[in-house]
Amino acid sequence: MNFRCRRHEDPEINLIPLIDVLLVILIFLMVTTTYARFSELQINLPEAQGDSPKEVPTQINVGVDAQGGYEVNSSAVAGGGVDSLIGALQTAAGEQKDPVIVISADAQATHQAVIRVMDAARRAGYPRVTFVTQSPGGEQP
Repeated sequence: MNFRCRRHEDPEINLIPLIDVLLVILIFLMVTTTYARFSELQINLPEAQGDSPKEVPTQINVGVDAQGGYEVNSSAVAGGGVDSLIGALQTAAGEQKDPVIVISADAQATHQAVIRVMDAARRAGYPRVTFVTQSPGGEQP
C-alpha cells in the first residue's frame, strides 16, 4: 500500500491573454465611439441687403406630391418617368434658354421623386434648380 499524500496543485488562470483581449476591446470601443458636441460650434449668420434683380428669370414651377405625382406649371404630368418630365419641362420653357426650375415638394414626398425632377432638369439642359421651403412658423419666405 502506498500511503503517500499527493499534493493537489491549484489550477492557475493565466491572466495575461485575458488582459490583452480586454485591452483590444477597449481600444476598439474608444476608436469607434462618436462623441457628439452640440454646443461646440456657435455660428451667427451674416445679414445682407441686395438690390432686386433687374431681370427676373423665367421660372418653371414643378410640384411633387406625397404620392409621387408631378405637375409642371399647374398642369399634371402623365406618367412619372424622367422622360415625361423632360418633355413637360421643355414644353413649359418654350423658347427660354435658361429658366429656373422651382421644386415645391411635399414634406412626405420620397427622395427619389425629387431626384427624378432634378435629373430631368439636368438632362433637359436646365442647371438652375431651387427649392421652395417654409419657415417653422408656417409662413412661406
